[in-house]
Amino acid sequence: MQTIDTPGGTPQRRDAHGNRRRILAAARQKLRDDPNASLDGIAQTAGVARRTLYGHFSSRQALVAELAREAGRALKQAFGAAPATDADPLEAMTRMVLAAWAVGDQYRMLISLGRRHLGEEAIRATLAQAREEAVATIRRGQHQGVFADHVPAPVLAQALEALMLTLAEENAAGTWADPTGEAAATAFLVAAGVAPQAAALQVRDVVRRGPAAGVG
Repeated sequence: MQTIDTPGGTPQRRDAHGNRRRILAAARQKLRDDPNASLDGIAQTAGVARRTLYGHFSSRQALVAELAREAGRALKQAFGAAPATDADPLEAMTRMVLAAWAVGDQYRMLISLGRRHLGEEAIRATLAQAREEAVATIRRGQHQGVFADHVPAPVLAQALEALMLTLAEENAAGTWADPTGEAAATAFLVAAGVAPQAAALQVRDVVRRGPAAGVG
């Protein structure tokens, strides 16, 4: 098949991009299953030589850092799919949780591997925008009497984040099955101060209606 070379798009460069994508995909798979997976194992799964892996990522920390950036972008995109800041905070938060559940594996890896290899400050910076959106939505909900206000919004957001991480870990381990995230979203809303029945109805309604207007 004929290839068309364009500036910045030579076959060699496309091969390099393909190798990088395969390495990252292999790293996500291997490190999700075994956080201690070796770089040799990752290279083998990616179908590249070890030296090729090192040509893209000089160390395990560099590879984990790129996975962390990927996870941060995925969460940002997931949270960006929620309604605008003037929308109903209960619906907005429900959509945030359901969207974030879809990138749960990346999120779990970001936390578990990032803390080990990058440090808490790097994790905080990567999650900053997503966390700010969550805090803003919770704060609006508190002002409207939708969410509990016994603790400040940033503290409640952090507690709810820990809950979601635990649920995602248990889901991945198979001890608690929730493939769609509906149970997790309901648990999240209940922990935020919404009555259980109202939380379940809200989640079902959002799932039934599908993506918010203008999103997709």
